[in-house]
Amino acid sequence: MMTTFHLVRHGTYPLVDRALGGRADHTLSPAGQHQAERLAEGFAAARIAAVVTSPVRRAVDTAAPIAARLRLDLQRDAAFTEIAFGAWEGRSFTELHDDAAWQAWNQFRSTAPSPGEPMLAVQARAVAGLWDWHVRHPEGAVVIVSHADIIKAVLCHVLGSPLDLMQRLEIGAGSVSEIVLNDRDARVRAVNRQP
Repeated sequence: MMTTFHLVRHGTYPLVDRALGGRADHTLSPAGQHQAERLAEGFAAARIAAVVTSPVRRAVDTAAPIAARLRLDLQRDAAFTEIAFGAWEGRSFTELHDDAAWQAWNQFRSTAPSPGEPMLAVQARAVAGLWDWHVRHPEGAVVIVSHADIIKAVLCHVLGSPLDLMQRLEIGAGSVSEIVLNDRDARVRAVNRQP
């Protein structure tokens, strides 16, 4: 019994690559809306059992067209929500550039944002979420719309790679990564694929 997970990063929004959007409810930009529609078209012919999303608005707005196209209810799951960045949330990358703790966290994700959610805890909740959806759909395919760091943490888990190396993975806005999970192991099939 094997579940295929299509891990989708939410579409572009005004702060992407400029600031830490965190858990704030930012809407998609017009380009992000286009990405969401393109993703929906890409999944239109697929046999998908469930569409699951982080409860953060930019993820929900990306997932909604996919669920609508597939005529499935959209499922919100906090296991896939954005990392809690603590005091860094909402700050621009320019502001954070000279922050020693920020630099350390970007180099070593095994450290925690100050005071935020440790990456190991993020990885644990996301992987637990995958197992939960695997149990619900042991022979199906599930689309999960989430955030770059969540997807990177899941991929590191599947690959057996330390979290400190997760910045070597690139997960672009509107991209799809794919893993398969069975009761014994998991495998990566694709990373950062643009539909």
